[in-house]
Amino acid sequence: MHSLTTDDRTITMPNPYIKKILKARVYDAAIETPLEQAKVLSKRIGNTVFFKREDLQPVYSFKVRGAYNKMAQLSDAERARGVITASAGNHAQGLAMSAKIMGVKAIIIMPTITPSIKVDNVVALGGEVVLFGSSFDAAKKHAEDLAAEHGYTYCPPFDDPDVIAGQGTIAMEILKQHSGPLDAIFVPVGGGGLIAGIAVYIKYLSPETKIIGVESSESACLKAALDAGERVILPHVGIFADGVAVAQIGKHPFAIAQQYVDQVITVNTDEICAALKDIFEDTRSICEPSGALAVAGLKKYVQQNNGLGETYIAINSGANMNFSRLRHIAERTDLGEKREALIAAQISEKPGSFRHFCKTLGERNITEFNYRYSDTEVANILVGVSTDPHGNEKQQLISDLISADIPVEDLSDNEIAKIHIRYMVGGHSQKPLQNELVFRFEFPEKPGALLKFLDTVGGRWNISMFHYRNHGSDFGRVLVAMQAEENEKTSIINFLDEVGYYYTEETHNKAFKLFLG
Repeated sequence: MHSLTTDDRTITMPNPYIKKILKARVYDAAIETPLEQAKVLSKRIGNTVFFKREDLQPVYSFKVRGAYNKMAQLSDAERARGVITASAGNHAQGLAMSAKIMGVKAIIIMPTITPSIKVDNVVALGGEVVLFGSSFDAAKKHAEDLAAEHGYTYCPPFDDPDVIAGQGTIAMEILKQHSGPLDAIFVPVGGGGLIAGIAVYIKYLSPETKIIGVESSESACLKAALDAGERVILPHVGIFADGVAVAQIGKHPFAIAQQYVDQVITVNTDEICAALKDIFEDTRSICEPSGALAVAGLKKYVQQNNGLGETYIAINSGANMNFSRLRHIAERTDLGEKREALIAAQISEKPGSFRHFCKTLGERNITEFNYRYSDTEVANILVGVSTDPHGNEKQQLISDLISADIPVEDLSDNEIAKIHIRYMVGGHSQKPLQNELVFRFEFPEKPGALLKFLDTVGGRWNISMFHYRNHGSDFGRVLVAMQAEENEKTSIINFLDEVGYYYTEETHNKAFKLFLG
């Protein structure tokens, strides 16, 4: 037995956590989920892969375990006052279900970006929903304020020993269900309650098994904390994987992770989308983005380490996703699997050059082709080409085009090319525009959000380009060009900072220069 120190307290481990996990009360609400072999993925990557199917829980997420165990440990007086929490959705559903079983009032503070499917489920389970703030941290602060004001009992979504113990029952089940060699368990990370519960139990009974956390590159708060040696607050959190959109790892989870987590891997949006397809091909089920993080990290780990013949488990943590998001996910999947290359090519605007370009492409499978006359000298073409992720087809294609004297630019990893440019090709201005500044924005997607954005940003400078497309996501993405003198740039930046929307300047982005500049 030993101690770990957090910001303001000392946590003794591991024995107290092992006892808590063994005594955790979860099965009045949760089920023991199956451990299923992913035969298709296993064959493809040369390792034995199992999915721990937490997406099959009654609320389609593992969060019901920690929520119920937390409530089960409360006193009668604490339950009588009613419970309150902040959640991006899955803990909210778990707490609402637990409260319904126990006959307790539950108030759930959810960020305004929460997918409607999660909000509706909480209401259906009897929870009282309050939408507040555009991030988990804003919702958490509001929940804590209401708890202090009205005397509600606050039930944290991850930073609590009883919640961690509830999630740790997953590890109990894994070791009961799988008796053979186990090289690594891949665990999605948001606030850290899940990986803390799994890590402390697995390392106690199977210390040779690696515990590998997987985070979205847009919300990698555990990796940032481990790198810094202390908990840090991320300046911005992306919300594609909304279930793990947390700016700071919890105190208790961080203390456990420092001791027991072997590695943290970050994955991007395209890699998450590809993992969603992998899960579907093996299970015919659809996880939410955060639910597919572990599979995305597992694939990346195998690629980085050239692992063969090992046994891995990925925690499929949840399946609460709006159906409308599938369009965006499907569009990004091939790029995430490296099965598609997005290429910009420049040809002379003269008879025969277009045919020469197509001949150079040969019999490759074309997934997208965008061209429109815009200049008497040169033409820019945006083309999507199917590629073999295990070969060098993309590099061969680029080499072939260069050998044919066709300038080429690889835009496969260019975010505005993937989100905006591919839907805007041919949009050159007929007259040269001076002093354009280009910005990419994200804002919470809800009725009236686009109008509010235009009212806020569009009244002070001339907008010379605008592109918005609903991707079925929970946040809107806009590409905007504004005309302003160079000496006004500082004023624009200050104004945008005050508005509060997350933005990135893209004035010098290669894709914009080629097709819209």
